[in-house]
Amino acid sequence: MAPIQTKNGTKAKDGGFWQAGHRPTLIAAFLYFDLAFMVWVLLGPLAPIIASDLGLTPAQKGLMVAVPTLAGAILRLVNGVLVDRIGPKRTGTIGQVIVIGGLTTAWALGINSYGGTLAVGVVLGFAGASFAVALPLASRWYPPEHQGKAMGIAGMGNSGTVLAALFAPVLAKLFGWNAVFGLAVIPLTAVLVYYQIAAKDSPSQPAPKPVTAYLAVLKERDAWWFMLFYGVTFGGFVGLSASLSIYFTDRFALTPVAAGYCTAAAVFAGSLVRPFGGALADKIGGIRTLTGVYALAGVTLVAISTAPASIVLTLALFLLVMATLGAGNGAVFQLVPQRFRSEIGVMTGLVGFGGGVGGFYLASSLGFAKQLTGSTSTGFLIFAGLAFVALVGLSIVKQRWRSTWGAALDGVRI
Repeated sequence: MAPIQTKNGTKAKDGGFWQAGHRPTLIAAFLYFDLAFMVWVLLGPLAPIIASDLGLTPAQKGLMVAVPTLAGAILRLVNGVLVDRIGPKRTGTIGQVIVIGGLTTAWALGINSYGGTLAVGVVLGFAGASFAVALPLASRWYPPEHQGKAMGIAGMGNSGTVLAALFAPVLAKLFGWNAVFGLAVIPLTAVLVYYQIAAKDSPSQPAPKPVTAYLAVLKERDAWWFMLFYGVTFGGFVGLSASLSIYFTDRFALTPVAAGYCTAAAVFAGSLVRPFGGALADKIGGIRTLTGVYALAGVTLVAISTAPASIVLTLALFLLVMATLGAGNGAVFQLVPQRFRSEIGVMTGLVGFGGGVGGFYLASSLGFAKQLTGSTSTGFLIFAGLAFVALVGLSIVKQRWRSTWGAALDGVRI
C-alpha cells in the first residue's frame, strides 16, 4: 500500500482508515462542528416562540432563520483563507471565542426586538463558518482513498442541528428563549477546552500563499460547479433544518416542542447518512452517488410542494429528502479534495459559501412564499427545480472530470 503521512510527520503504511490519520483531531473536528452547528441553527427551533412574542410576519420569520445561514456563508470565505494562512486549529479557536462571547452578551443584555434577533443571527454565522475549518482540519490527515470517510465523519457534525431542535424549545419553555443563548455557552466552552488539547494541524499543511492567489481558484470552472452542487445538497439540508419548526407549527398547528421533535427526526436522518454518502462515493464514485441524490431529492421536493394533508406522510417525505441531501453532502466532499487537494482550505470555504447561499435562499424563500401566496409550495417547487439543474450540470461535467483529473488519481473512484 502507498505510504502516508502520520501524526508525527513520518511515513507509514496504510493499515486501514483508523490507522491512516490522527484520530484525536478527527474527534475534535467532529465535536467542534457538532456544537457549532447546534448554535448556528438555534433560531430555527426557537422561531415559533420568538415570532409569537415579537409579533413577526411569515417573511420576517423566514428572514430571521435565514440570516445566520447567509452570515455563515460569507464568513466561510474568510475562514477558507485563514485556514490556509494560519492553520485550521487557530482559525477554529478564533471562531469559537467569538461565538461564545456573542452568545454570552446576547443572554446578558436580552433580545427584545426583531432587529436584535437579526444581530444575533450574524453572530451565529461565525458558528456556521466552522464548516471551512473542521473539514480541512480532519481531511489533511488522510490520504485520498479515505477522504470520503474522513470528510463524512467530520461533516457528520451537522448533527448538532438535531440537538438544537430537540432541546432549544424545551429549554425555552422552562427558562425563556433568551436564556437558551446563555445555556448554549456551557457545552461550547467544554468543547473549546477539548479542542485545544486534542486538535493538531496536519504536518502536510500547505505553505501560506499571497491572498491574491486564492482568487485564482475562481478561474477554475470546476470550482463554480462544486459551489452549485453543494448549494443544492447542503443548502437544502440547512435551509430545511432552519425552517421545519416553522413549517410544522404553521401547517399542522403543532406546539414548538412537538415541531422540534419532528425537525430533529428529519435532521438526524440527514446527519446520520452523510458519512455513508461519503463512503458510498468512495466505493462507486461521487458522480454516480450525486446523480441519484439530485434525481431523488428533486422528485421528493415536488411531492412536498403538494402540501400533503397527513402529517405522517409529510414527515416521511422530509425524512427521505433530508437523508438524500445528507448523502449528497458526503458525496460532494469526496470529490472536492480529489480535484483541489492543495487548495482544500479555500475550496472548503468557497463550496461552503455556495451551500450557505443555497440554505439562505431556501429558508427565506419559504417565508416570502408563505406571506405572498399563503403557502410554501412555490418555495419547494423552485428548489426542486434547482436540484434538477444540478442533475443536468453533473451530466455535462462528468465525462470531462473522468477523463482529466479523475484519470490521474490512482485507485480513487470519482
